[in-house]
Amino acid sequence: MERTILHCDCNGFYASVEMVLNPELKKVPMAVGGDKESRHGIILAKNELAKKYDIKTAETIWQAKRKCPELVIVPPHHSLYMEYSRRVMDIYKRYTDLVEPFGLDEAWLDVTGSKRLFGDGVTIANNLREIVKKEIGITISVGVSFCKVFAKLGSDYKKPDATTVFSRSNWQSYIYPMSVSDLLFVGKNTNKVLSRLGIKTIGQLAIADEGLLVSQLGKLGHQLHIYATGNDTDPVKSIYDKDEVKSVGRGQTFAEDITGYDEIKHSIRWLCDDIASRMRKRDLKCTTVQVTIKDPNFHTIQRQKKTDKPTFLAREIHGIAMEIIKDNWNLKLPIRMITVTGTGLIKSDNVNEQVSLFDAPDEKRQKAERLEKTVDDLKKRFGKTIK
Repeated sequence: MERTILHCDCNGFYASVEMVLNPELKKVPMAVGGDKESRHGIILAKNELAKKYDIKTAETIWQAKRKCPELVIVPPHHSLYMEYSRRVMDIYKRYTDLVEPFGLDEAWLDVTGSKRLFGDGVTIANNLREIVKKEIGITISVGVSFCKVFAKLGSDYKKPDATTVFSRSNWQSYIYPMSVSDLLFVGKNTNKVLSRLGIKTIGQLAIADEGLLVSQLGKLGHQLHIYATGNDTDPVKSIYDKDEVKSVGRGQTFAEDITGYDEIKHSIRWLCDDIASRMRKRDLKCTTVQVTIKDPNFHTIQRQKKTDKPTFLAREIHGIAMEIIKDNWNLKLPIRMITVTGTGLIKSDNVNEQVSLFDAPDEKRQKAERLEKTVDDLKKRFGKTIK
């Protein structure tokens, strides 16, 4: 039986949630961004009015303000976004147990076995769009296809609030002319290699010699050829598949390179807040912090450092991350991408912090842990009012 795969993408997710909480923001160009008092904060999401000014995700706030002086900057509320993500995913689960999240705002759904109950893929997609809009207050775009990679291309094809179908009969006419950079896992570096080979569209990638692709890109070359030819058979994972969490990380690719201690410090703060919150949600602590840095020429370094004690405190993770960067990176050099990851995860209740008879418990640290957990709980319960 031909599979029916949906890819659902929440439109401008962070900004959409903020506009649900404050409807007045729908009337003005707005963006969710880092520290608005600092020229180093970055844009994390924007609404449709801001897009008209060519505001781009990951560019700095001061750059966005130059394009649109009246741009309203709203600070991020990551705990709220996780809660809204959970609510959206719960709606998807009404239609199938084959729901595979791809970040907070995207998910694949395999509805092949659901069509007898709920109708064909397009019907399910349109119903999901209406239900999410009615119950959550945000819009989603949905791609419908016979494989995951084409479904994702479909959700990206038309936004906001749209359903796009790439079927066996029409996919080549729509997808072959697309830029190869639109394809899943084709980043800037990969795109650069493909461009050198004269491959600029997905259609050109589909007819390229697979051996050449593998010689230039390794296993990724083989995978991309499978994607471009419509032979992706990757299954959508079940919600009941519980993979063991080995690390919790978050990365950011910047629209413009960042340099200097202050700019880096501000740019990674929200990354550390996010991974710390996610660890607390899973009742996990990390014993190692890892930082990955990529420069504009795609040179990458990865360094890590043990924590003094297992931690899920954002301030501690942020401090260790900055120590790693200072010790291993020339702060005068430009950075294109940073990822911060907590590894060596252990359950909080398994932490055995030895305290000798002459040592007092770290009451200040314990208080900070209780405070951050309390803030998490308050945001989960009263997200619309707790800032």
